[in-house]
Amino acid sequence: MLAAASEAIVIGFGVKSDRVAREQAEHEGVQVRTYTVIYHLLEDVEQALKGKLQPTFEEITIGRAEVRAIFRVRGQPVAGCYVLEGRIVRNAKARLIRNGNVVAETKIASLKRFKEDVTEVRQGFECGVGLEGVHDLQEGDVIEVYEERQV
Repeated sequence: MLAAASEAIVIGFGVKSDRVAREQAEHEGVQVRTYTVIYHLLEDVEQALKGKLQPTFEEITIGRAEVRAIFRVRGQPVAGCYVLEGRIVRNAKARLIRNGNVVAETKIASLKRFKEDVTEVRQGFECGVGLEGVHDLQEGDVIEVYEERQV
């Protein structure tokens, strides 16, 4: 029942499953694998793990902001932005887009609303955005914030 609930595979070594257990597993759609040679069991488990070690990810855009002014804070450029859509989230992955071309792949290092540090700024509001490792900001650039979710 646990294997059916978690979509798991039941593995047995040096044992045989009884008729009732086989019928129940078949009815629930649970795979039961039994082995008599330990190396075969290890090979199958290793192959199953390798298949699961490389998950696929999809990119989901969280928000976009337009750079309207550039300020210098302690020698670092900070983009004065207007959030066009969605939301801007601190520590999220970001792209700096200029004239339709990606200039930098980075992350949001700092996010401020007036003088307060904030974790996110929603559509229709202004904010100050510091991008990690980016020193070449221009007015009119677009900052696109995204996250990668495992499929």
